[in-house]
Amino acid sequence: MGSADSKLNFRKAVIQLTTKTQPVEATDDAFWDQFWADTATSVQDVFALVPAAEIRAVREESPSNLATLCYKAVEKLVQGAESGCHSEKEKQIVLNCSRLLTRVLPYIFEDPDWRGFFWSTVPGAGRAGGDDDGENARPLAESLLLAIADLLFCPDFTVQSHRRSTVDSAEDVHSLDSCEYIWEAGVGFAHSPQPNYIHDLNRMELLKLLLTCFSEAMYLPPAPDSGSTNPWVQFFCSTENRHALPLFTSLLNTVCAYDPVGYGIPYNHLLFSDYREPLVEEAAQVLIVTLDHDSATSASPTVDGTTTGTAMDDADPPGPENLFVNYLSRIHREEDFQFILKGIARLLSNPLLQTYLPNSTKKIQFHQELLVLFWKLCDFNKKFLFFVLKSSDVLDILVPILYFLNDARADHSRVGLMHIGVFILLLLSGERNFGVRLNKPYSVRVPMDIPVFTGTHADLLIVVFHKIITSGHQRLQPLFDCLLTIVVNVSPYLKSLSMVAANKLLHLLEAFSTTWFLFSAAQNHHLVFFLLEAFNNIIQYQFDGNSNLVYAIIRKRSVFHQLANLPADPPAIHKALQRRRRPPESLSRTGSQEGASMEGSRPAAPAEPGTLKTSLVATPGIDKLTEKSQVSEDGTLRSLEPMSQQSSAEGSPAAEEPEQAWREQRRLSSASASGQWNPTSEWVLSWKSKLPLQTIMRLLQVLVPQVEKICIDKGLTDESEILRFLQHGTLVGLLPVPHPILIRKYQANSGTAMWFRTYMWGVIYLRNVDPPVWYDTDVKLFEIQRV
Repeated sequence: MGSADSKLNFRKAVIQLTTKTQPVEATDDAFWDQFWADTATSVQDVFALVPAAEIRAVREESPSNLATLCYKAVEKLVQGAESGCHSEKEKQIVLNCSRLLTRVLPYIFEDPDWRGFFWSTVPGAGRAGGDDDGENARPLAESLLLAIADLLFCPDFTVQSHRRSTVDSAEDVHSLDSCEYIWEAGVGFAHSPQPNYIHDLNRMELLKLLLTCFSEAMYLPPAPDSGSTNPWVQFFCSTENRHALPLFTSLLNTVCAYDPVGYGIPYNHLLFSDYREPLVEEAAQVLIVTLDHDSATSASPTVDGTTTGTAMDDADPPGPENLFVNYLSRIHREEDFQFILKGIARLLSNPLLQTYLPNSTKKIQFHQELLVLFWKLCDFNKKFLFFVLKSSDVLDILVPILYFLNDARADHSRVGLMHIGVFILLLLSGERNFGVRLNKPYSVRVPMDIPVFTGTHADLLIVVFHKIITSGHQRLQPLFDCLLTIVVNVSPYLKSLSMVAANKLLHLLEAFSTTWFLFSAAQNHHLVFFLLEAFNNIIQYQFDGNSNLVYAIIRKRSVFHQLANLPADPPAIHKALQRRRRPPESLSRTGSQEGASMEGSRPAAPAEPGTLKTSLVATPGIDKLTEKSQVSEDGTLRSLEPMSQQSSAEGSPAAEEPEQAWREQRRLSSASASGQWNPTSEWVLSWKSKLPLQTIMRLLQVLVPQVEKICIDKGLTDESEILRFLQHGTLVGLLPVPHPILIRKYQANSGTAMWFRTYMWGVIYLRNVDPPVWYDTDVKLFEIQRV
């Protein structure tokens, strides 16, 4: 039968379904088979031939027919899984049913009255095996999920058959050990199967259906407790799914082994279409959804780690009930970590390769999913995090993240990408090794729209952060605290900042310490505290190599004097705020010498008008996101819980830490009826007295006269001479006692778990456009907005 006839017959069946007012019996196979038995329709056809309005009409007007359609389609998938799909006809039926369910499920989820439907047992509908006693009938959702899992390891359909001859009876689906059929070599599996285009396409269809099953989460509004587990994910990732381990491994390995370049030959992708990419993308999306698990709340010991083979670490106590999270958290072999890290770094760097030889490699689009996956790996598997930081390989993750941050800074539709990039860097910056790794010289010249500089990866990070703060858009302001916290966390380890980076840091201090900025919002002075803390760390712990920063501080000494003499009387506050009424020059480039940008770079562009974006929930403040720890003499961290923060010795930042003052701000400042922020003298004094200026004032007191003397004696205007003097200078014994180093480590909490959930589903919603699985359905987790 021709494809046109096939489409016509399918469309006729749909029209019959929508116009029938009477229930059609489940036993009426002649009617139901029209939907899947005699047709060959692509998933795009199904979406075109089953319009949304018609699905909703059947749902409202003849609900029993919609219920029977779903039940019969699931039954066909279960039968296919049981039989092993040997004939072409069976394979076609399975694909047709899976496309139809992918189309219909979102309309079931969007109606609260239907949400329980898949979790009920259908009367008279036992297993395909026919035990109709109703006792052990499974809910429809469970039958569907188990059938998908079986079908993903179905020889000659989604995996290579291991049988040599066709005479042999087909592999028995029930005795088949799916661990021998893992899709790709990598973690826990050494054999790389022959690539097979048809198998990849079939896997993709089934994974799309699986993702659609999981997407019920999109139809629930963001709940503050976020403890709500997704029942579909919960069941699929439980011990009920005998394929959980091989499927987890297949998805992870498929993503991490993917090489979009096409075996190292430039322009290869123009000659061969790459059918692997859509599968890899689908695998990445399914993987991150199965790992959506609130690590802050879970510590339920269940599964014993007996059957997990050697790839998983059995020594650890049993992990969470979600087996995917459990397996991920127990990967422990160095070669597995190496494989995962190399794979993710290779894929994240792919868009950067574009810029050397445009179009030479295929540009992948799923970097956001990869960043979520990397985040989950670091969050759930501390051994992986330490492995990442053990070598300079971490820089292969850092550079692409800085590239994305810089590239997306002007684009309102990519705020989520900005956040996840910054969150990952915040997580990494809590570890001493990250700061140490940043001292590696930066020689890769990825064309980026930033000033040219010669220096280290630390310089690159500071220059990009400065660019985000001074020329990003307004909605990035909540990230400023995070960006500067990262700078503070790495500052004690930075051996030598370049002049460009030193000037950028001082420009930020200058911008943040203007009176109108300090007084115009309750939190703005935190930014000054962070910068001063970073300067103090470098002066106290890395003075020797940092003559550029010391020189920059001396040149901009007036900023520090102004801060020390900050006016706090009501007229001065009033006057500062008057200046704010004029359109602020915000933190524009004023006073920052912007060097020429790198060759070949394009400026960060705003979103095209009309670009779709999804809304995000607010992220927790930096005090909720992080937990303070003090670095002891031996380098170990001691947690500083708010309880233990009695004021310590004078001059140490634990005493200066404006924590209590921050809590009192609301009390001290009066917010007027209009909600307009009104700073008071008392409020300004409450934090001004805690500004940690002693170290810098002492440095200026000692060095400024000496530098001035050199200039007068030698009639110098040449800075190289002054820098030489500063390089050999020393402040030993002249500075206050070094303060203990404070690190603010990221800590998981339900607020961030909810943020990740809305961000991840927003990305998945927007990336699935062909077919547009969720488009125009009544999604509740986020809003869809046009830029």
